[in-house]
Amino acid sequence: MKAILRNTYQLSTAFGFDPRRTVHALRGVLAYWHDLRALRRQQSLTTQHALAADFPFGRSFPCLGDRYESSGSATGHYFHQDLLVARRVFANKPRQHVDVGSRIDGFVAHVAAFRQIEVIDIRPMSTRIPNTRFLQANFMAPVPEHLVNYCDSLSCLHAIEHFGLGRYGDPIQLDGHLMGLDNLHRVLQPGGTLYFSVPIGPQRIEFNAHRVFDVGYLLRQFATRYRLAQFSYVDDAGELHEDVALDPRDVDRNFGCQYGCGIFELTKL
Repeated sequence: MKAILRNTYQLSTAFGFDPRRTVHALRGVLAYWHDLRALRRQQSLTTQHALAADFPFGRSFPCLGDRYESSGSATGHYFHQDLLVARRVFANKPRQHVDVGSRIDGFVAHVAAFRQIEVIDIRPMSTRIPNTRFLQANFMAPVPEHLVNYCDSLSCLHAIEHFGLGRYGDPIQLDGHLMGLDNLHRVLQPGGTLYFSVPIGPQRIEFNAHRVFDVGYLLRQFATRYRLAQFSYVDDAGELHEDVALDPRDVDRNFGCQYGCGIFELTKL
């Protein structure tokens, strides 16, 4: 039953309808009118005429569901991975950091606050961001020669799982994730650091959103190319587990995740 509800919710949001937000908005209608009447009454009764005149009522702009939300989300894949990896980049102080496909308004913005970062993405970026250089490119295509062994620090957070599924206008490619992994390896200098994250859990494609990766599968992909410096993960409840040991029993069960986030810090051999 939970799976049916989850799938129905995802399908609804894909078409621009969010049932949860609708329910919250309906709950908020009475509160909105109650609060509006209270504020208008205060305005009419106040003896501070200047205060009433300073802020006349403009057009209505109802925000009906906000009172039922939390004060802000401090959980989840992106929140934790973006902060964790930005901290690691700051601590390691690389000469040149390049990012492939990570969130602009999260990780990239965090890093750009304290150093220059170069960004590669298949989608265009029209906004100019201080401390950020942008290159639009399909990272499944062969890497140009000038980008081989290009940087000593490289990140790709919650991006590879989309490669080849067409979600962002990229060509359909069954092995798109492997092409992306090959290119990450080519761009990074020997001895350089790769910060890498993807969804973890029982291995599958949830088309056309993403792939979910088995942790053991990822470790096999990395084995001949990198040394693992650190592994962290975000569990299904959205909580971060930082720098954990890779116990084979935990690896086999994907650390108990159905849809978690594995965060790897790797050194290129």
